Amino acid sequence: MILITIICYFAVLLLIARITGRKGGSNAAFFKGENKSPWYVVSFGMIGASISGVTFVSVPGMIRGMNMTYMQTVLGFFFGYLVVALILLPLYYKLNLTSIYTYLGTRIGKRAYRTGAFFFLLSRMLGTAAKLYLVCLILHAYVFQDMGVPFWSIATGAVALVWIYTHKSGIKTIVWTDTLQTFCLVAALICIIIVTISKLDLNFSGIIQTISTSKYSQMFVLDDWMSRQNFFKQFLSGIFIVIVMTGLDQDMMQKNLSCRNLKEAQKNMYCYGFAFIPLNFLFLCLGILLVTLAGKMNLGLPVVNDDILPMFATQGYLGQSVLVLFTIGIIAAAFSNSDSALTSMTTSFCVDILNTEKDTEEISRRKRNKVHIAFSILLVIFICLFRLGNDKSIIDAIYVIASYTYGPLLGMFGFGLFTHRISNDRLVPAIAIASPILCYVIDWTVSRQTGYTFGYEMLMLNGALTFIGLWIFSKKGEKRVIINIYNKK
Repeated sequence: MILITIICYFAVLLLIARITGRKGGSNAAFFKGENKSPWYVVSFGMIGASISGVTFVSVPGMIRGMNMTYMQTVLGFFFGYLVVALILLPLYYKLNLTSIYTYLGTRIGKRAYRTGAFFFLLSRMLGTAAKLYLVCLILHAYVFQDMGVPFWSIATGAVALVWIYTHKSGIKTIVWTDTLQTFCLVAALICIIIVTISKLDLNFSGIIQTISTSKYSQMFVLDDWMSRQNFFKQFLSGIFIVIVMTGLDQDMMQKNLSCRNLKEAQKNMYCYGFAFIPLNFLFLCLGILLVTLAGKMNLGLPVVNDDILPMFATQGYLGQSVLVLFTIGIIAAAFSNSDSALTSMTTSFCVDILNTEKDTEEISRRKRNKVHIAFSILLVIFICLFRLGNDKSIIDAIYVIASYTYGPLLGMFGFGLFTHRISNDRLVPAIAIASPILCYVIDWTVSRQTGYTFGYEMLMLNGALTFIGLWIFSKKGEKRVIINIYNKK
């Protein structure tokens, strides 16, 4: 049933790709969707791209380890989206950027530009590999393992499917496939919640009481400053996570830059950012309902939190319909995240590293196709490598990775946006590499000396260290230079 569901779902994706790519795969279509994407379509599709298979599987299980305190981070997300919409999007549209890291070259220098692109490629490759790894692992454990199919072949097949429907028209296709995938993901979530409620035989007031009286219902931690779940740490981390993983991320910004104009891109960001709050709340409520159902049925829960929802879906406890819904949900989430990531990495490497915008259309297209294939192969390799070392919640691992790899981007963009100083461009790569290394040393030292372990706030520390390093090796610049950059048509 899972195989049939995957085949049918992928057939629909191919149909959409064929329709959107029927007029040819130009670079304008691949990189920016020819700036014709309706903002409401982009907004709805970005929900699925942000949720990913990791959220679909990990967030319901998070309640067992940290209650509902993840909502503190989610509330911070919304304010982060406001910052992106009001500060970063106007800048990107004024400069008419294809790759957002071009700004670093304009503001700081060529080495800063390449360094920013490198850290994005590293961050996106690791993050995408982690997200797709979880989906491949579930498919391997519950479907293909008994058939003798090795894990690496599942990873290869998943990435190959993504490549097939994105290689021609890139972001132009993804805007529409993400819409389908988001619809499938949200519909699957709601239907699974409804089935779970029916198994618990609860009415509306019973649902409210079950969730509110659960020992996992705590949402805010305001008193324990040493806790990683402290409200102020989680809330501020949520703001900065969105700024770097959306506003400073070519993957997410490429979709925004495909909108017709700045005003529509901002509408997209407001709607998409607000929708994130109730959706994540539903995922956490599902987690409480599943744990409650396990107690009612006297079921032993898996040791790993990420396995709670897959266990219910694949072992028949919720029926065959939930198996289909779960399959659609994780496949939709995995593809909606991976397709845009593969496209954005191709875009960044072509524009930022190979400088293909100076090539003819045909030469640029040939280079783009080769890069697209190369990143597909690299993604498979990283997925397989990720399996060797991860033993914690995947969503937690992704945010830890982001704290180290997105921190330098936060510092570089912050320096460019909020100062008029001119940094020594030659030293930017060294500063950007030294900052995360120093963060690791600080975390290790503080943990040994005081017992305090840094959480997602490591991202802010990392960005601050990069900012300070750029400031130390800088000199006073002329204000009019910065103004001219902002007024550039």
